[in-house]
Amino acid sequence: MTFKVRYLSHPQVLIDPAKDVTRWSLNDTGHARVAQLAASGRLADTTRIISSAETKALETAQPLADALNCPLETRADMHENDRSATGFLPPDAFEQMADRFFAEPDQSAAGWETARAAQARICAEVEACLDGHTGGDLLFVGHGAVGTLLYCALAGVPISRTHDQGPGGGGNYYAFDADTRRPGSGWRPMEELI
Repeated sequence: MTFKVRYLSHPQVLIDPAKDVTRWSLNDTGHARVAQLAASGRLADTTRIISSAETKALETAQPLADALNCPLETRADMHENDRSATGFLPPDAFEQMADRFFAEPDQSAAGWETARAAQARICAEVEACLDGHTGGDLLFVGHGAVGTLLYCALAGVPISRTHDQGPGGGGNYYAFDADTRRPGSGWRPMEELI
């Protein structure tokens, strides 16, 4: 039985330099976008939602699971790339580090998890979840960088930031076929699901 698989990145967050990035929450815009998607009924064929355990991902996944009356599973290894070595970075410095992360996938950027290691981790998590899933569409809720790394692996393209979701703070998705594991397109705004 075939089913559709989607990977959704959390939308905009409330940036708090004093708080660990894994505990950042969605901001008002992010919450509103999730609420609009939850109310749309467009994910009605989704029977299972699997989320990163980070706060911003859970705040995206839980309203969707509630609206669909389907279980929400959390997987600790679906987290964003580990950037704890540098902690919070101002936007310009973060973008430079993210460029390095993608451009040198086998090198650690200032102690960050390598892109290659993060890709192997997210691919293993997704495969473990797909293994044995038998019915209904599946929604993964996570993060932009590891979502891009997953996309690169599924599409059979080298790791590159050219496949990243782009500016705007997240809240994008792509879908892939459960049988072929091939994405139909790159990142698209979550509003296209509505």
